Amino acid sequence: MDSKKSSRGRQAKRNSLPRNTRPNKKITTANKPKTTTSKEDKGVRLNKYIANSGICSRREADTYIEHGSVTINGKLITEMGYRVQPGDQVRFDGTLISMEKKRYVLLNKPKNYITTMEDDRGRRTVMDLIQNATSERIYPVGRLDRNTTGLLLFTNDGELAKKLTHPKHNVRKLYHASLDKKLSLSDLEKLRGDVIIEGKKVFIDAVSYIEGERKTEVGIEIHSGRNRIVRKIFEHFGYHVTKLDRVIFAGLTKKNLPRGRWRTLTQQEINNLHML
Repeated sequence: MDSKKSSRGRQAKRNSLPRNTRPNKKITTANKPKTTTSKEDKGVRLNKYIANSGICSRREADTYIEHGSVTINGKLITEMGYRVQPGDQVRFDGTLISMEKKRYVLLNKPKNYITTMEDDRGRRTVMDLIQNATSERIYPVGRLDRNTTGLLLFTNDGELAKKLTHPKHNVRKLYHASLDKKLSLSDLEKLRGDVIIEGKKVFIDAVSYIEGERKTEVGIEIHSGRNRIVRKIFEHFGYHVTKLDRVIFAGLTKKNLPRGRWRTLTQQEINNLHML
């Protein structure tokens, strides 16, 4: 038998074996796939780092990065997918920022405090009231004007803050408004219809007299974030708001929280906010 026939015979015999009994090809270290992780894969994406620092949401962070607001170790970074490594110094508009533990603080705001981080006219701000709440830098979510009292949330969770202030999420805000005169039934019905303020429709989710009180006391629920919108709504119908108190915000209430005091949120409350 010549060598070619012998070779074909061995090959045929080999192929006739059951698959699980065929000799396996030896895998050497040389032909094993390499699974290496580069330094860049281990870091935190820059937009997440900025959002976690409480500056803004991830989507907004991408815009800031693109427009040159961020430097790392003194170098301008405009790359969206850049990963921050341990020890990197990240600056946003020249200010050093860091990924901090998320903090959530609820304040029952009194009158005569403005909702701003600082005031060049020396007026009292809400930051004066929560200065000992946490070592992390936290920010108010939305605004309450100087004479409006009630619930104001502070956090360094930029993603959540963006969510809670965007009208599309229909975050519930309930106010107790005291008026300078009784709200007529006809005007109450008008408030339950289409209300146009400054050329834009205002979405009033619910409005009613407060049970057991005079007709000057009204509860109004909205999810608009427009400046002084509750006062403007009543002014539109000829009423002046003498007192305005926010009693519910995103499911949070003033229960056991005296005026001018603050408390940290429970883990369940934090979970509920993230589920909105």
